[in-house]
Amino acid sequence: MITTNDAQAPVTTALLPRAQAGDDRAMNDILLHIAPFVGRLCLPIAQGHSSDAAQEAMLAIFRGIRGLREPEAFYGWVRAVTVREAVRTSKRLSQGPTDDLTDRALDGNPLDTVHISDAMDRLPDQHRQVLVLRAVYGMNEEEMAATLALPVGTVRSRLHRARRNFQNAWHQQSA
Repeated sequence: MITTNDAQAPVTTALLPRAQAGDDRAMNDILLHIAPFVGRLCLPIAQGHSSDAAQEAMLAIFRGIRGLREPEAFYGWVRAVTVREAVRTSKRLSQGPTDDLTDRALDGNPLDTVHISDAMDRLPDQHRQVLVLRAVYGMNEEEMAATLALPVGTVRSRLHRARRNFQNAWHQQSA
């Protein structure tokens, strides 16, 4: 995952101000630099439509980069924009995020992978989304609310229901 460190300092200190000033080459270099990161973020949320989600995220980043006021917040801003666009694409194309949770089970019992995938497939899209945002991206309720453009209370209730529905689906498989 991309984090701010010395290796990325040239991106935020040299390229970002130039891109914000309208330098097309600097903008292209930034977009090429973040493309793999954006793709990895979109994959578990938008599943089979992750390339569409990544494209939407890159467009949103391109359009919004001039409004970024704090260059040191660049990677966090890219992450927030990307997750938001992946959720929008997922909603628009009626896909739910499940793959990354399934991938996380690969280290354990292979049968667990099948059970997790099956249990996640039984959940409504809105429940899969909150579970992935929590389990995969480690977002808290406020971050999920901002990403999903929902009140925090709605996110809390969806997360509670999603966990309960996942447990019910999990136990049905075990029976």
